[in-house]
Amino acid sequence: MESAETPGATKRVALLAAATASFVVTFMGSSVNIALPTIAREFSLDAVTLSWVTISYILAAAMFLIPFGRIADIHGRKRVFQYGMGLYTLSCLLAAIAPSATLLICSRVLQGMGGAMIFGTSVAILTSVFPASERGRALGISVAATYIGLSTGPFLGGLITQHFGWRGVFLATVPLGLTVIVAVLRRLRGEWAEARGEKFDRTGSIIYSLALVALIYGVSLLPAAWGAALILVGVTGILVFIRWETRVKSPALNVSLFRDNPAFALSNLAALINYSATYAVGFLLSLYLQYIRGFSPQHAGLIMVSQPVVMAAFSPIAGRLSDRIEPRLIASGGMALTAAGLVLLTFLNEETGIELVILSLITLGLGFAFFSSPNTNAVMSSVENKFYGVASGTLGTMRLTGQMFSMGLVMLLLALYIGQAQITPEYYPLFQRTFKTAFTIFAALCSAGIVASLARGKIR
Repeated sequence: MESAETPGATKRVALLAAATASFVVTFMGSSVNIALPTIAREFSLDAVTLSWVTISYILAAAMFLIPFGRIADIHGRKRVFQYGMGLYTLSCLLAAIAPSATLLICSRVLQGMGGAMIFGTSVAILTSVFPASERGRALGISVAATYIGLSTGPFLGGLITQHFGWRGVFLATVPLGLTVIVAVLRRLRGEWAEARGEKFDRTGSIIYSLALVALIYGVSLLPAAWGAALILVGVTGILVFIRWETRVKSPALNVSLFRDNPAFALSNLAALINYSATYAVGFLLSLYLQYIRGFSPQHAGLIMVSQPVVMAAFSPIAGRLSDRIEPRLIASGGMALTAAGLVLLTFLNEETGIELVILSLITLGLGFAFFSSPNTNAVMSSVENKFYGVASGTLGTMRLTGQMFSMGLVMLLLALYIGQAQITPEYYPLFQRTFKTAFTIFAALCSAGIVASLARGKIR
């Protein structure tokens, strides 16, 4: 509960902890994207295997988000947040000393588990602490911290990779993680567990996690027959999970939130579509700038920083607007801007002016800023406080599942166009076909997402 004596201090510490954690996690993700070509050279990885350095983290985070969100509602959001930050920090250290690609990927799996504990609680803590009239502003600041991490990641990650190697990227986040842990232990008073005493649905959580693994891993194996078979298993597992959740007394995911709450359901669908259409952009542009255009990691990071800088600048504005204006209107406008930015990226080739790349990234940045904060506000404001952890976990799952499908599509295209080969000069034309096809599909998907965003209805 929020402290009755120092409510302002509680709010400030909660916001500082959530924002710093958001910065740390996103800084790592954007830095690793820049370091991928260097990692590929050290371990002699082909394009598909290299993508698993990114995908292993997202898959693990997506698997555990809803279960950890539910555990946080029952046992305490601050406690789960602390454990998650500790596991995330430890896994960064393990990744930095990994002697092989296999152990690096295993460390990224642990990072994903820690990330799930953070994602499933940070937004829920903010929603618990801040009243509805201040929630959009607080969420906007947290989202801005996310985008500051994204903005500094490419530049600082490129700088660190170029001068200290890719391992330095992982080491750089360790002191930041330790800072958050100490701040929460010493300064954040109170605990939030409105579902305390309810049972944790272990069976449903296992069904959900295994189904999601089968579904997403199956996408990564396409066009092989095994991939299609695993996707079928995954879809079946999701259907079994939904049926199971409707029959247990204390479900891991309250299915009625989707059935009886169209604002919640369609806001989550809009998030799923948005991240499915956008996440792999950073991965593809990092490879495009370093392989096709021949830029150094530092130079590539400097170009890519234009998108998250815009996102960081405008997210608090979008969050405040969503406290006064219907969030679906602002979020839908953001989705439209994102689609426009993706259309611009379809024109990239080896001779494209950097001005077009930067214009595309700025447009995407504006789109993300005006979509993310209002959409998060819509999701969290549409449920009771006892479901804040589950709602936060569900929204995070939509984000991570979307990111997973975004990378899965890119892996499928890489497998179709390039196969099990490293991206060397003779494969550059095929790589260009890969990212042009990807950006075209993403633009079409994002355009369709505008409909879901508009259809959610009012939350006020």
